[in-house]
Amino acid sequence: MGIKIYNTLSGEKEDFKPIKENEVGIYSCGPTVYDYFHIGNARAFIVPDIIKRYLNYRGYKIFHVLNFTDIDDKMIKRANQEEVTIEQLANRFIKAYFEDTDALNIRRADIYPKATEHIEGMIDLVEKLIAKDYAYSSGGDVYFRVEKFDEYGKLSKQHLEDLEAGNRVEVSGVKENPLDFTLWKESKEGEPSWESPWGLGRPGWHIECSVMSTKYLGDRFDIHTGGVDLTFPHHENEVAQSEACCGHQVVNYWVHNGYINIDGEKMSKSLDNFFTIREILEKYKAEVIRFFLISKHYRSPINFSDSELDSAKKSLGRLLNTLDKVENLLDLDAVEGGGDKGLKGLAQETEVEFKEAMDDDFNTALAIAVLHTMVKEVNLIVNNKEFILTEGLKEGLKEIKSTFESLAGDVLGILPKQEEAKGGLIDPLIELLVEVRSEVRKNKNYELADKIRDELKNLGVQIKDTPQGVEWKLK
Repeated sequence: MGIKIYNTLSGEKEDFKPIKENEVGIYSCGPTVYDYFHIGNARAFIVPDIIKRYLNYRGYKIFHVLNFTDIDDKMIKRANQEEVTIEQLANRFIKAYFEDTDALNIRRADIYPKATEHIEGMIDLVEKLIAKDYAYSSGGDVYFRVEKFDEYGKLSKQHLEDLEAGNRVEVSGVKENPLDFTLWKESKEGEPSWESPWGLGRPGWHIECSVMSTKYLGDRFDIHTGGVDLTFPHHENEVAQSEACCGHQVVNYWVHNGYINIDGEKMSKSLDNFFTIREILEKYKAEVIRFFLISKHYRSPINFSDSELDSAKKSLGRLLNTLDKVENLLDLDAVEGGGDKGLKGLAQETEVEFKEAMDDDFNTALAIAVLHTMVKEVNLIVNNKEFILTEGLKEGLKEIKSTFESLAGDVLGILPKQEEAKGGLIDPLIELLVEVRSEVRKNKNYELADKIRDELKNLGVQIKDTPQGVEWKLK
């Protein structure tokens, strides 16, 4: 079975067929860089990361573009409040964006275009739309004629008649139709501005993505991602102006992730009910946050709360504990002979079922369930009282470890980063103390052994004595 993607444009799951064989172009709507991004934004950044990772795993070469909106009303307002330039504000929060996405193990895009670096292209696109009678200049601004584009509303499934009926704004004389949207706006005094055929001004929000996506991916590309809140009007307007200009469909697959809710309400800065990733990272590890964000299908809404994050922490912990157990067993000596007790077959079956889950519109929730099933089967074998580590079992455990690291690490990105997992010099020091404790126990000095165990526990190291040896992990 091939990969299927739910396409917002058609409202159905479709077979994925890239324009170029084994190559995929992806454009993602990035942040407006006037503040730290919240966990709702983080989901919109993690979804394309998962798509990239999985398509990469399936053999595709990816070229990913994610933009920075570095000029708009919010940026102007905050820059004025802080008495800094727009550029200084943008640079600060672009740096913060990379710090936070790196923490969440989000792989870098291939290019990060800024809106302010593509003004010339935006002016050129507006001129083309005017020449084709899809746009008009009025009072220093330029507007797109919505009624001129016959398919307006096809992405968001909103009919123009319904939009017009629901719009109670009277035509001011500046716009021909109250639904016409801004392509270019006249700058007010003191605002950043650029020379244009219509006077000093700056671009409208929607025109930015049309220009930056087609500049780097061509006038037809594979996947466009973003939050479901961008479907209308942002992406609807993007479709209209892009297709009006080039005369054909530009994006093959529109992929939108669902909301994150708090107490049943959509999380957003406008509602002032948001939590930045920076705030959440003070309480939870990055891999827990990432696990939480992919624990539901990307199109489903997620309810954000401490209890949900705690649940994600426990669920991820069960997976990581088993990986720790497998790694500890692989460090031990094994007796000769013995079979693998079906572990190699389990690894292969897990990979097949994982692919089936991810092939079905990147179903990470089901993919995680597949990993839990594998972990459960492994634990039944290694926790058995009669378990003996044989060379055959070690070979099977190697397959389990390799499969787990490939699927949970490379594809889902939920394994702790190596430096965090190993802790530099911390690991060898803990190993040394564990060995000392083992020697002390052999000499029947249980009081000192218990003291070492308790002190390690106070330092965040859990020790467990098993028939296969001592296991330890950092909390």
